Amino acid sequence: MFNSLYPRVRSLAEGPHAERALAAVAFAESSFFPIPPDVLLAPMALANPQRAWRYALIATVASVIGGMLGYAIGAMLYGTVGQWLVNLYGYGAKMEALKQTYAEWGWLVILIKGVTPIPYKLVTITSGLLGYNFPLFVALSIVTRGARFFLVAGALHWFGEPLRTAMERNFAAVLGAFVAMVVAGFVIAIKVF
Repeated sequence: MFNSLYPRVRSLAEGPHAERALAAVAFAESSFFPIPPDVLLAPMALANPQRAWRYALIATVASVIGGMLGYAIGAMLYGTVGQWLVNLYGYGAKMEALKQTYAEWGWLVILIKGVTPIPYKLVTITSGLLGYNFPLFVALSIVTRGARFFLVAGALHWFGEPLRTAMERNFAAVLGAFVAMVVAGFVIAIKVF
C-alpha cells in the first residue's frame, strides 16, 4: 500500500505547485502544523537534485516567517491559541521550567531545537510568550532552520541517487523511518523540553 504511495508523492514533488506547497508547509510547521516540511523537501530534492539548494532556501525563508507568526502567537495570543497549542503537544505543565531555562539558555534552546525533529513551533511560541529578543530570535531562526534544511538538501543532492533507489524499492520502510523520527522528536521534546 505505502509503496504505491511513492509515485503519487513523487508526482506531487515534481508538480507545478510543489514550491508553493513546500513554502506553505514550512510556514505552517513553524507556528501550528504538526507535519515537518521534510515530507516535501526530500522527494522534491530527490526528484530534482540540481534544485535542492533552491528548495532548502524556500523552506528556510518560509519557516522563519512562520516562526515569526509562532512568536506572535506566543506574545499576543498565548492565553487563547498559544496555550491551546502548547497543551495540545503536552507541554502545558512544563512552562515554568521552560521559562527558567530560557532565561539562561534561550539562544542555545533556539539553535538546538531548530535543527532537531523536536517541533519548532514550541520554540517559536515559547520565545514570543517569554518576550525573547525578537531580532535575535529571527537571526537564530535563520541560522538553525537554514542549517537543518540545507543539510537535508545537501545530503539529498550528493547522495540522492542511492536514496532515490532505496525509496523506489521500499517506500514503506523509508516512510516508516521518517514517521518514527517525527514521533521520536515529539517524545524527546516531552521528556527534555
